[in-house]
Amino acid sequence: MAMPVVVPRYTLEDLQSFPNDGNRYELLDGVLLVTPAPLPPHQIVLDRLVRALHLYFGTSGKAHICTPGSVEIAPNLHLEPDILVIPEMERIAEKWTEVRTWWLAVEISGRGSRVYDRDHKRTAYIAVGVQEVWRADLAARWIFITRPGSSEERAAEAQLVWQAPQMAHALVLDVASVFEGIEGDE
Repeated sequence: MAMPVVVPRYTLEDLQSFPNDGNRYELLDGVLLVTPAPLPPHQIVLDRLVRALHLYFGTSGKAHICTPGSVEIAPNLHLEPDILVIPEMERIAEKWTEVRTWWLAVEISGRGSRVYDRDHKRTAYIAVGVQEVWRADLAARWIFITRPGSSEERAAEAQLVWQAPQMAHALVLDVASVFEGIEGDE
């Protein structure tokens, strides 16, 4: 006779008691997702994307680029994208649960996080209202894009084009340069 598997459910309050041990602890509908601390390939790709976004927004003051950021909705959703872009007009709140407008969430996906990022987190971001999700995959060396209205990822193999709300021009990103010199899949 098969026994049902009981998966414990957690809240944002429970998450506060977890250890600060370098792992990333996130909640998706109360289910705990744990990923290891990032390694150098992850951090280098992260740095390159953050720099590209800073160059894109320049001194426009139209956006805040948070790394990491948090998409939190009480009582049981806490996701930490590697990069979160929120509009400048969003009130700078004391808590992430008070932020409600997200232009872009970016995940750098390696061996330790790929399944969560691809199969669970990206659709959760879209479901709560994130306007676009990028998943920079360290193995494929592509950036996968998900937008509202589409459950599928679209691969940007050579070039990624993104126009943030309120910006007069688009960001054009050479995908190969993001992964240049990166070895391994973390």
